[in-house]
Amino acid sequence: MEGEGSHEDVEMEVEQEREPSSSSSAAMKRFGLKNSIQTNFGDDYVFQIVAREDWTSMAVSLSSNAVKLYSPLTGQYLGECRGHSATVNHISFNVPSSPHIFCSSSSDATIRFWDTRTFHQVVFWDWRTMKKAACLEESHIEDVTQVHFVPGHQNKLLSASVDGLMCLFDTSGDINEDDHLESVLNVGTSIGKVGFCGDSNQKIWCLTHIETLSVWDWKESIMEVNFEDARSLTSDRWTLGHVDYFVDCHYSMDENRLWVIGGTNSGTLGYFPLYCKSSQGGASTIGSAEAVLLGGHAGTVRSILPMSPLSGRITQSQGIFGWTGGEDGRLCCWLSDEAFDSNRSFISSALVAKVQKNSRNSRHSPY
Repeated sequence: MEGEGSHEDVEMEVEQEREPSSSSSAAMKRFGLKNSIQTNFGDDYVFQIVAREDWTSMAVSLSSNAVKLYSPLTGQYLGECRGHSATVNHISFNVPSSPHIFCSSSSDATIRFWDTRTFHQVVFWDWRTMKKAACLEESHIEDVTQVHFVPGHQNKLLSASVDGLMCLFDTSGDINEDDHLESVLNVGTSIGKVGFCGDSNQKIWCLTHIETLSVWDWKESIMEVNFEDARSLTSDRWTLGHVDYFVDCHYSMDENRLWVIGGTNSGTLGYFPLYCKSSQGGASTIGSAEAVLLGGHAGTVRSILPMSPLSGRITQSQGIFGWTGGEDGRLCCWLSDEAFDSNRSFISSALVAKVQKNSRNSRHSPY
C-alpha cells in the first residue's frame, strides 16, 4: 500500500453554471459532477472500475498495471495493489466466500488474488505451471476477450473472442470440448464486450471492436437484433455530436430495459435505450439519449460503474449516480440529487423510475 501524498490529486468540481431551462430539459432530472480524482500524474489512464457488493470500496485498474482502491461514497484513496508486469485485462470482486478479496487477470499470464484489508497478494495462479480443472483451447482460434458464467445458470460458461465467435459450454462433470461445447454463435467480427439481459438472463448483448451491437438468445442460439449502424443511429438521437465508440451496456432487471452507453472522443457520454421488436412485430431501434454525462472527462471514457438510481441502492449511495473512468486518467463521480442544479449533466425520469416512484475511433485494446 502506498500513501496518498503525491500520487493522488483530488479536486472537488461542483458545477455552478446555470442556464434557463427549456421545455425539453425541464422534464429531465438534473444531475451533476460531484468530484473528480486524478488517478496519477503522467500518462496513466483508467481501464475498469468495479465495486464490492457492500459498496465499501471500489477497485480501479490502470494502464500502469496497478490497481488502486477508493471509497465509492467519498472518493477517499484506500490503497494500491501492484504485482502484474503487463496489462491488467480484468478485475472482479466475485469471490462469494471472501468479499474482501478481488482478483485480477493480466497479459502476463497470471491471475492474482488481493486482500483489500492489507493490499497484499494472497495467492496467484499461473496457467503455464499449475494444474487446471479443464483446458478449452480448440473452440477459438484467436485471443479470447471475455469469459463469463451466465448469472443464475452456474454451469453455463460463455466465452467471446477476436475470432468473432461466442461459445457456450456446459461445465458440469468432466469438462471437454467434444461433449461440453453446447453452441457457437457467429457474430462475424472481433468481439469486445458481452453481457446478459432478459427475465432469466437468456439474452446476450454483444459489442464489437468495430462498434456494432447485437442481441442474442443463447437458449435458442439465434440472433434477435443486429445494429450494424449503431453509431449512426445513436448519433442521430442527441445533439451533442457524433458517437465515436460504445463503452458498455446497462440492463435494469426491475424495468427489463437495456441501454447502450455511447461516448465521444471529448468525453461526453449518453445512455441510449434499445427497443427490440416483440412478437407483435415492429422494428427494432435505438431511442433518444435518456441520460447524458457531460463536462467530466476530456478524453475517451473506458469504464462506468452505476450506483443507486440504476441498481436500487438508494440509501447506501448517498445520491451518487455512479463513477466513470477514462483515458484522461480521471475518475469522475456523478451526483443524482434533484436539488443539485447543473447544466452539464442530466437524466430523464425514465432512467430513474425508482427515484420518481418514491417521491471507437483509435482506442487502445488490452488484448
